[in-house]
Amino acid sequence: KLPSEDVLLQYILKETACEKTMKGKRVLVTAGPTVEAIDPVRYISNRSSGKTGYAIARAARRRGADVTLITGPVSIPAPSDVHVVHVNTALEMLQACEEAFPSADIALFSAAVADMRPAHAADHKLKKGAADADLGTITLVENPDILATIGAKKGPHQVVVGFAAETDNVIANAQAKLVKKNADVIVANRVGEGLAFGTDDNAVCFVDADEIDETPSMPKDKLADVILDHALEYLR
Repeated sequence: KLPSEDVLLQYILKETACEKTMKGKRVLVTAGPTVEAIDPVRYISNRSSGKTGYAIARAARRRGADVTLITGPVSIPAPSDVHVVHVNTALEMLQACEEAFPSADIALFSAAVADMRPAHAADHKLKKGAADADLGTITLVENPDILATIGAKKGPHQVVVGFAAETDNVIANAQAKLVKKNADVIVANRVGEGLAFGTDDNAVCFVDADEIDETPSMPKDKLADVILDHALEYLR
């Protein structure tokens, strides 16, 4: 089904009215969850919907940037005119980030990467009754820290934006993450009890070395522009 003329007109007006504040910039965005296989039908993952990362990718492209979106499995359509790299695991996401980051001016790591993965993924379904020992005790190993790995490679003219989803001590955890990951700023928010994951609105705090800047709750499409405005402030 083709979009109506009104929908097309609204899109064209939005595109042409937007200031191209990021023209010539190369932007890397990670989004969604990662999934870590237990066997061919089970995996470890999290509740990330990818909505924030996809909104950031759309906003950056609308503002004239050359955008690479590295995304875990989500159920939302990919933004148009954006280079999309689909991955499943944290290891795959890290590899994609290491390939894309050297040419990026701004990198925004909004993906919710699984902290751990099964040490060994079975090549067949572990059936109850036949593989109870394997199902009852799954040995986990730590996944690579993508933000810290990329943050350590940050050049003098690159901006790294990290994200922190916390259930408590939001600011303190974001401040610690800022230093540990060598990020320029952390976009922090509280999650749980219906907040953030899967919603169309969110409120965040921007935490950097000098200040804390809180935003009210707003649609994620609008929040994406606020996040990009903050990121642009750190470009040398």
